Parts: sequence; structure tokens; C-alpha cells
Amino acid sequence: MSLRIASESRSAAPEQAAAEVRVSIPLPKQVEIQTTRFGTVRVDPDRIITFRRGLLGFPDWTRYALLQMGEENYFFWLQCVEEPSLAFVITEPGLFLKEYEVPFKEEMRAELELTDPSGGQVFVICNKVGDVITGNLLGPLIVNTANRLAQQVVLTEKRWTTRQPLMQLRASAPLAQSA
Repeated sequence: MSLRIASESRSAAPEQAAAEVRVSIPLPKQVEIQTTRFGTVRVDPDRIITFRRGLLGFPDWTRYALLQMGEENYFFWLQCVEEPSLAFVITEPGLFLKEYEVPFKEEMRAELELTDPSGGQVFVICNKVGDVITGNLLGPLIVNTANRLAQQVVLTEKRWTTRQPLMQLRASAPLAQSA
């Protein structure tokens, strides 16, 4: 894409008065991702997160796109870039449990190149159990928002569970519509 700017100068000769300046503005490149749920989706590269060691149980899959299916939605899809059928519903646990905190240990901060803990964002993987949405609060995902490096950590705190209730579903709002 190029932007055309006409410049006008009162002191310039008439043939120079309508000189044209071309400025090239690069378009952001989008990445096409194949998914089994949504078909082919295009995402901005800044929505791709890298888990250097993969997720627990999925060590070979390291790149995921964060897909949001609505502006006012509290849930996202963490879609694997390399495997169309691998995707997780995730959310920010603090939206549901204000007291939930994840300690940012020095080893994790070093691996994520996270110099300031405020640059870390916490997500949890969600499941539907009956009519309740639960979150795995013992295996949160930590994302460095500056460089998009991420890591799943394992917490040992007995206060939380892998199926911590987050919200009750209403009969008229199935998970497919809310996620």
C-alpha cells in the first residue's frame, strides 16, 4: 500500500507545485491457521504465543494463536498453529476469583525473559463439567505480553484444584456460544 501526498509550494515553479511524494506503508502480515472448529482463520502475528516446552501432555506443539470470538467475551480459544485439531478454551482466572494469584518464580521469569512481573498475564485452561465451567488453577499459563513467550506452570497449593468452578452455565448459553 502506498500513500500519495500532494505537496504545494507557493515559491516553486508551476510544474513543481503539484509534485507527488510516495510513502510506502507496509501492511501487517497475517498468518493463516487451519482449524477444525473455525476453518481457516487469519490472525495477526502478535496474537501468536510460543510455549518453548509445549503444554503439559503436548510437548511437541509450541505455537498457539489466541483467538477471541467476540468483543465482550471472557473466554478465548488457544488454537495450536501446527495442529488444526488441538485447541483449548482459556480465560483469565482473576475475572472469576479475585484472590487467585500465581507466584512468579525467578526460574520462570528467566525462561520467559520477564523482567517486570506486571508484564505477565495469567490464563487457565477451562472445561465444561455438567453445567459448570471449571478452570485448571493448578496448571496456569503465564504469558510475557511483551515477547509472547509463555509457560505452563504446576502449582502445589492445595487451595485450588484442576477443576475449580468458575461459573454456572444457564440453559440458554451453551459453551459453544460463550467461548
